[in-house]
Amino acid sequence: MPDSIIERGFGWPQKLVAGIDEAGRGPWAGPVVSAAVILSERNIPEGLNDSKKLSEKKRLSLYSSIYNFHSVSVGIASIEEIDSMNILQATFLSMNRAVNDLNPQPEHVLVDGNLDPGLNFKTECITKGDSISLSISAASVIAKVTRDNLMLKLDKEYPYFNWKKNKGYGTSEHRNALELHGPCKYHRKSFSPINKMLGVA
Repeated sequence: MPDSIIERGFGWPQKLVAGIDEAGRGPWAGPVVSAAVILSERNIPEGLNDSKKLSEKKRLSLYSSIYNFHSVSVGIASIEEIDSMNILQATFLSMNRAVNDLNPQPEHVLVDGNLDPGLNFKTECITKGDSISLSISAASVIAKVTRDNLMLKLDKEYPYFNWKKNKGYGTSEHRNALELHGPCKYHRKSFSPINKMLGVA
């Protein structure tokens, strides 16, 4: 579990410190989702960590705890926005949407990674922040579970891609289904191999 030393370096819990993380930059399909979380010093969930290091059962448990006791907001950038502005700028857009909708507004923001998303808040970029910051870890869980749930809904519409399992990532199974059925409206046309199949490479 991450230590709170990162947050305390920015005055938490006296100051409102938000952690931000995203899910879904790499997949071939679906939106990119970011979450912003301000943790209360009370009720810090046990077992917070980078969402990729947690079991699905643990993520779902933490997801409920974070929503029940802390300030949470989610921002989404659509497939169309990803294709029109590129995945990095769409990710930054989703981060802005997440933090701008957060209530209360933070005094300082901690972002996972080393790229500044250009938020209208004092921002600190932290490499591997989802493993060393409590609030970024919480945001990673919210973003991951939110996006996974979205992909489960899309899977019901296009079950042959098996998004309930691969979540839109470029697995061999996903590639084989693409070759058989072709891309659908939820695929990112700017991503290879989708653009090659559509003849826009």
